Amino acid sequence: MPTLPRPAIGPGSRYTARASTTRPRPARHTDVAALSRILTARDLWLTRMLHEHRVLTTHQIASLAYTSLRSAQRRLRTLHQHAVLDSFRPLTQTGSAPEHYTLGPAGAAVLAAHAGCDLAALGWRPSHTGRIAYSPSLGHDLGVNELLAHLAAHGRTTPENGLPLWLSERSCARRWGDIVRPDAYAHYREGDRLLPFFLEYDTGSQPLSRVEAKLTGYAVFATTASARPALLIHTRTASRDQALRRRLAAPARELGLSIATSSTDFTTAEPWGPWWSPLGPGDTRRTTLVGLTSRWPRLGPASELEPTDADTALTLPVPPLPPAPEAGA
Repeated sequence: MPTLPRPAIGPGSRYTARASTTRPRPARHTDVAALSRILTARDLWLTRMLHEHRVLTTHQIASLAYTSLRSAQRRLRTLHQHAVLDSFRPLTQTGSAPEHYTLGPAGAAVLAAHAGCDLAALGWRPSHTGRIAYSPSLGHDLGVNELLAHLAAHGRTTPENGLPLWLSERSCARRWGDIVRPDAYAHYREGDRLLPFFLEYDTGSQPLSRVEAKLTGYAVFATTASARPALLIHTRTASRDQALRRRLAAPARELGLSIATSSTDFTTAEPWGPWWSPLGPGDTRRTTLVGLTSRWPRLGPASELEPTDADTALTLPVPPLPPAPEAGA
């Protein structure tokens, strides 16, 4: 099974910052109004997903929204030709990277029109794709999206399972940034059991002391918000996982946090499986995501998830899966 993406820098990196190749498109102006004739509900969902999560690979998009990789590639090429999407392919140390898709100029204009705002309010700029392509956090961002895309896509084959909610780092910061800044917040469901969790995707670039310092914020959040989501820490290697567990076991116990860890050495294409090891006290044997709900029966969703008058079309959560495809889409 393929492993999750490595970090953008450091040992084991998949990506280099030397350059990235972009796919050319016809040099013609795209009539944004005319796009209303060709854009499906799934296409519009994808523009929202890329605005929310910044970058997704062909494989991630295909797993979330298409019946096959080929059908995804065909539609994504069409959307790229109309400038709804931008794309780039980073250089890798070995082999070749998949196409990476971001929000294109026409897609940004369409999204702004739907939200009733201009591009400035959307936060999109012509340099948007370039900043992502050369960002040192590219590997980290893709790792977060890969992990959660697997969980969301799980719901396509088993509808009673999957992610009913997936918030990006930016959405988390907007809601709770004065207390915690996780890499993502999500709800994983299997049947009638729900695991609300914050995700910290650890690439090993931060010292252990800095990771430990984040726990105080999560403890404050649980106290002030009267909510107890779990905290999942995903690491790049099993050795980093063990180092974090040794460092965090005592403060997690003192702060009363529900923390489980795992690493890329275990979680491949099925991160919902029995790869997650809770920190003590109690049973620390590896279990499934939904198994964590049995270990921690007092878990509860975070606050400030319900829409308010301050929300706009751009700040409401994006469904992790697209609407049902139209006939012939």
